[in-house]
Amino acid sequence: MNLRDQIDKNKLPKHLAIIMDGNGRWAKQKGFLRTIGHENGTKSVREVVEACAEINIPYLTLYAFSTENWNRPKLEVELLMKLLVSSLKKEIKTLQDNNIKLNAIGNLDSLPKKVNKELKEVIESTKNNTHMTLTLALSYSSREELIKTVKEISLKVKNNLISRDDIDESVINKHLYTQNLPDVDLLIRTSGEQRISNFLLWQLAYAELYFTDTLWPDFTKTHLFEAILNYQNRERRFGKTSEQLKQ
Repeated sequence: MNLRDQIDKNKLPKHLAIIMDGNGRWAKQKGFLRTIGHENGTKSVREVVEACAEINIPYLTLYAFSTENWNRPKLEVELLMKLLVSSLKKEIKTLQDNNIKLNAIGNLDSLPKKVNKELKEVIESTKNNTHMTLTLALSYSSREELIKTVKEISLKVKNNLISRDDIDESVINKHLYTQNLPDVDLLIRTSGEQRISNFLLWQLAYAELYFTDTLWPDFTKTHLFEAILNYQNRERRFGKTSEQLKQ
């Protein structure tokens, strides 16, 4: 039995998030420029997106570019932005063929105008797709997201649009970039690093974390299925005891 057939379709993560790490190290190991690693990483993106659509995972979020990534060498950032535009153009057929809606979160206004324009066009052209939502985290910082949320809610309290006593998890959720997404069930990080790196800090509160030494350009459908099977073998208690779950 292959890995895909071993997956329990009734226990799939509803929302899968991935920190795609290791492009630069992959390139360095092979004697290439870091930019070649990013180019090869797009192949893994396509394979993982198609695999998630294939097994019916409704929400996939990819950490594509953090606010900290703006501090990388100028040439590398420029290449990443060009790669993003070309990838969006190339992959629109994949999105349409698989009935996938594109979404984006982060400080999108900080992106170059050409990137922002292309992104909005693809989002608009796929907005009626219903099989899966693919979210790209671009120029994203979870702390920045939380600061923005606190400011917005504070302003509403100041203007008597909401009472301080009414602030709860649902109110906070409605002000996050991810307001239309469920909490993350499974987070995968490639390349052997074992940290969250300012990614979806609120949304990961009860997520299962899966770390793999595989560098992102080498990450395949098989690696994804292995992570999902590992997730399905875990006991998700949400603060309860094992005995309570059995009851």
